[in-house]
Amino acid sequence: MTPPEANREPATGTAGETPPAASVCAVETLRKRADFLAAARARRQSTDSFLLQARRRAADESAPDLIRVGFTCSKKVGNAVARNRAKRRLRATARMVLPTEGRAGWDYVLIGRPVDTAARPFHLLKDDLSKALKRIHSK
Repeated sequence: MTPPEANREPATGTAGETPPAASVCAVETLRKRADFLAAARARRQSTDSFLLQARRRAADESAPDLIRVGFTCSKKVGNAVARNRAKRRLRATARMVLPTEGRAGWDYVLIGRPVDTAARPFHLLKDDLSKALKRIHSK
């Protein structure tokens, strides 16, 4: 028995065609402490739900065509459960916004805020990131 969805044609394009990819640039996660420290010395933009730190990587650094992003929450955010929830929300926001609005060759670090990161409605969290990126890149 085939599921009912199997007989449907894609919403965009013709049958057999895959829709265009939504992302413009690949996103990679920051893992090294030195990368986080370098971003901390660069530009920053505060929002209601998080702090965004951003820096343009030098031309001789690795992967000039990638957007790199890191996430952090201090113990001020709460216990491990609260910190992990805040970081999950930040990761989901970055996954949706950065490929289209971020710039290749930049590192971004999103720092969660106590209560606000976890409690803010998700659409406002995405709007905060979009606005913060616009402000960072207009400097």
